[in-house]
Amino acid sequence: MLNIKLLSLVVPAYKQENTIAKDLNNLESVLSNLPFNYEIVIVVDGFVDKTYENVKKIKSRKIKVLGYEANQGKGHAVKLGMLKAKGDVVGFIDAGMDIDATGIAILLDLLVWKNADVIVGSKLHKESKVNYPMIRKILTWGYRHLTHLLFGFNVKDTQAGIKFFRREVVRAVFPKIIVKAFAFDVEVLAVASSLGFTRIYEGPIRLNFNNDSSITSRSFWKIIFLMLWDTFAVFYRLKITKSYAK
Repeated sequence: MLNIKLLSLVVPAYKQENTIAKDLNNLESVLSNLPFNYEIVIVVDGFVDKTYENVKKIKSRKIKVLGYEANQGKGHAVKLGMLKAKGDVVGFIDAGMDIDATGIAILLDLLVWKNADVIVGSKLHKESKVNYPMIRKILTWGYRHLTHLLFGFNVKDTQAGIKFFRREVVRAVFPKIIVKAFAFDVEVLAVASSLGFTRIYEGPIRLNFNNDSSITSRSFWKIIFLMLWDTFAVFYRLKITKSYAK
């Protein structure tokens, strides 16, 4: 049975100068009610606004802040934070708090109860409460079937921005991660499964999607294309070159 003494929560942040202080206060209020110690590792993905400065102003021994000059992508930020984290269990949650942080306790309970390697927050879990656009629901459904076809995943939703891992999974998987932005989550789960960490389960989340990007914008469809490109690149490395096993 997993005994959690220290939880590490990684928060990748990009252009969050107006909300990051509120987000961290929210996270601390949630984590302080858990029956074990915790640390929050903020990774500022590019010094493009005052996010880094605003985090540094927060006086909390529980918060560690990392950052770098140029924007690299969420995957790069999460990887850096996960490898710096010290917890028995290490997870990440997107900044902006579209995902309700009060659900963290449920996901951690599932990790312990199921003796899981990975717990994935899922928009498609039957107990999840989600509010996000229909087009994104359709894309989630389609991507689920694509990842099942390519990787054999039974995970219904690979893309929700909250996941928790045993420390041994983090140590084995994250040094091998290549994707810096799109399809990062899929790469993590594919590599974990290929290395024998197959106890991957989904848990419920509450999600209120606040991103106002338009599906008619060129950038939206560019992201979809790049995500598919990265997904097939992960498949190529996993199944053809078998580079993750090296």
